[in-house]
Amino acid sequence: MRNKISIIGAGFVGSTTAHWVAEKEIGDIVLLDIPATDTMPKGKALDLLEAGPVLGYDTHIVGTTDYKDTADSDIVVITAGLPRKPGMTREDLVGKNQAIITDVVNNVVKTSPNAILIVVTNPLDTMAYLAHKVSGLPRHRVIGQAGVLDSARMRTFIAQELNVSVQNTHAFVLGGHGDEMVPLVRYSTVAGVPITELMPADRVTAIVDRTRKGGGEIVNLLKTGSAYFAPGAAVAEMVEAILKDRKLILPCAAYLDGEYGLKDMYFGVPVKLGRDGIEEIVQIKLLPDEQEMLNKSAELVRGTMSALKF
Repeated sequence: MRNKISIIGAGFVGSTTAHWVAEKEIGDIVLLDIPATDTMPKGKALDLLEAGPVLGYDTHIVGTTDYKDTADSDIVVITAGLPRKPGMTREDLVGKNQAIITDVVNNVVKTSPNAILIVVTNPLDTMAYLAHKVSGLPRHRVIGQAGVLDSARMRTFIAQELNVSVQNTHAFVLGGHGDEMVPLVRYSTVAGVPITELMPADRVTAIVDRTRKGGGEIVNLLKTGSAYFAPGAAVAEMVEAILKDRKLILPCAAYLDGEYGLKDMYFGVPVKLGRDGIEEIVQIKLLPDEQEMLNKSAELVRGTMSALKF
C-alpha cells in the first residue's frame, strides 16, 4: 500500500510543500483547506497532478475540504493558520492560531489516529506543544518543523559568503524558532572545516544575526506574507526521512522531558527521524555560553507559551 500524506492548509506553504513532496514520489497526497475555500484545494491539486508528466512523477494528488478524505494518513502536515505579517510578533499569532490548530488536530486524530504530525504553523514551538497536548499522541509522533529551515538559511548565507556550493555546507541551529534561536557556530562547517577558520569573526557574527532574523527578512521583503518555498522544502525532507526510515539526524522542534535541562515544552534540538517519527533526541554537549543562549531562547518560548489558554 502506498504511503498517504495529508497537508492541512492549501495556502502558499501547504501547496508548496505538496509540490516538493510530490516530486519525491514518497506517497500520495491529500491537500485540504477549510470549506469556505470551496474548490480551491481541488484546483491546486489538479494543477500539481498535471505537472507530473512534465517533471516525471506519478504521485497521486487530490484536493478536498472534507477531513474524511485524509483518513488513515501516515503523516499529517499542519500548515493551517494565519501568516505572520510585517510588524507582527510570533506572540501576536498565538491567540489567533490556537483555535485553528485545536480544530485541525481534533479532526485529524479522529480520522488518522496512527499518523505522525508535523507542525509548521507559527509560533512554531508553541503550536507544536498545543498539537501534542490536544492530540494526546505520544511525543515522538508530534514534531515541529523549525531547525531544518533555520539551518538551511544559515547554510545558504555561509555558501554566499564563501562562494561555495551549499552542498559543502553544514549547520546546526537549535532553540526556539525565533529571534533568539541558537546557531552553533563551532558545528557549522564547509567540507568539514569550521567556518571560524574560513572567515573573520565579524562575518560569522553577521551570518548568525541574519540567520536569526531570516524569517523576518523575508516577511519584510514580501510585504503581504511569509516564506513558503524553503519551509515547504524543509517539511519535504522531514517527510522523506520518516517514510524512508532514513534515521536522519535533523534539528526539529521536539517535546523535551529533561533533555538539555528543559521540561514540558517543544524546542529545537537534533533528533533522529525514522519510521516511528522522532526515534531519538541527540544531546550535544554545549559550552557554557551556548547553554546560556539556549536557556535565553527557552525563556522566550515559554513567554509565548504563556499566551495559550486551556
